[in-house]
Amino acid sequence: MRTMRLLSTILLAGFLSAAPALAANDTFSTEELLSGFEKTVFGLEYRSWSWRPYLVKKFTRPVLFQVHNLSSRDRTQTVHHFVREIDKRVDGLKTGIARDPAEANFEIYVVDRAQYERVVKTEIYKSERANVPGRCLVRVVSGRNGIKRSAAVIVSDEGEFLFKRCLVEEVLQGLGPMNDDEDLTHSVFNDSSRHSRFTVFDQLILNMLYDPRIRPGMSLQQTRAVLPLVVRDARQRVR
Repeated sequence: MRTMRLLSTILLAGFLSAAPALAANDTFSTEELLSGFEKTVFGLEYRSWSWRPYLVKKFTRPVLFQVHNLSSRDRTQTVHHFVREIDKRVDGLKTGIARDPAEANFEIYVVDRAQYERVVKTEIYKSERANVPGRCLVRVVSGRNGIKRSAAVIVSDEGEFLFKRCLVEEVLQGLGPMNDDEDLTHSVFNDSSRHSRFTVFDQLILNMLYDPRIRPGMSLQQTRAVLPLVVRDARQRVR
């Protein structure tokens, strides 16, 4: 009997070790991803910033970034690294660094806190009367044919967590999923979460948004007809 129990234990251990691990992209149910898409893509954290908030917003051409490092610490290479990460992780979206500043359609200003208000007013809104919300921000200019340009302001000198958190959240929001929701516990699109990286959940949301079946100007109702297939295919791209 003891020998039989030992043999059973060995066989069970072998079975468990041979079982495939749950893929990161299978951690979330289809319902969670559909809900996450709707909560981030439709609506705006700051509603006055963009064209028709409750329609899809996305770039339809390559996103070329220009980094303006005004902070006392040079963060340029960190920002460039994140831009390259987006290019690798989001299918249907091409990102790069603009060789010619005139070609840039996404500008990132890295600033110290003392510079934040001035840069937002002069570089983002071009108005001394502009309201300056948040710890960091992004502004998106979009239209019927997609996002025309985006600009983010990232604070560098208030700790590594805030810098990385702001970099990831504001840049990703500048690509289209512009709303925050406190229920999104696995996402940077939630001001209460402690994420400071491009999470698997957010990679799935961006891959869903940049699927060619999701077009700029689509309503929530229009996307619902294709989103289940879009979720399935996004899982294949995010590994």
